[in-house]
Amino acid sequence: MDKNMIDSIESIDSGILQMLVVDAVMAVFEDGFNTGAVNEKDDGSLVTAVDTELQSRIEGLLKARWPEIPLLGEEMTLSEQRRVMSSPAFWCLDPLDGTTNFAHGIPFFATSLALIVDGQVVSGVVFDPSRRECFRADLGQGAWLNDHPLAVRSEGEALNQCVALVDLKRLPRAVITKLAERAPYRSQRSLGAVALEWCWLAAGRGQLYLHGAQRLWDYAAGLLVFKEAGGCGCIMDLDSGECLGMDRDIEAHAALGASAQSLLEQWRRWLYQV
Repeated sequence: MDKNMIDSIESIDSGILQMLVVDAVMAVFEDGFNTGAVNEKDDGSLVTAVDTELQSRIEGLLKARWPEIPLLGEEMTLSEQRRVMSSPAFWCLDPLDGTTNFAHGIPFFATSLALIVDGQVVSGVVFDPSRRECFRADLGQGAWLNDHPLAVRSEGEALNQCVALVDLKRLPRAVITKLAERAPYRSQRSLGAVALEWCWLAAGRGQLYLHGAQRLWDYAAGLLVFKEAGGCGCIMDLDSGECLGMDRDIEAHAALGASAQSLLEQWRRWLYQV
């Protein structure tokens, strides 16, 4: 890593990124939450004109201020993504996490930006423009919601007292059947925006998490917020239950989380029957 990149990284924290992201997003939504053109990508997911505009605007602002640090964006080609991930430090942007919600008028979507250095997320911001809620975190420094310190609530230490955020669509059939027939928690939700789901868990709006397929731009900032707020979670191989690192990994993986270590152990034990 050259000196210019090191100097750039040392000047960055989530407070600075919060101002940049909030200003960019609110400028795009100045005239309301209009989707513009909506198209279907090769994988069947949706992309709107707003996804493209947000990525272009935020990328431009980042390049102007920190030209040494490349950007990994969801709306890039696979070859471009792999080239960026070869850098020792890079931005990781999901310009509109929850595009399907946004395209259908469901007010649960966000912009997610993280800084990754040597395979670790060191700063992250997730901004929900519908509620004007900005979640942010710095590695080892804690998490905040609109500049107020954020800490998970872990009062419910039994699975049957918990609200779980579970995305059934991407889970193996055996797990879906098990959850449908004898779910161990009080209630279940599927909200449709990964970065924001991690942040809602950090804010105590749920205690358990299970998702079958998240990519780096989905979880990088939100998982950092959750962990820095005191939550326990990881990206994992669902078959083995092994937690995985994110270093240079662009593949989709499952995610598991809980608001306390004791809950996470109960949750894993129920899933894997150990």
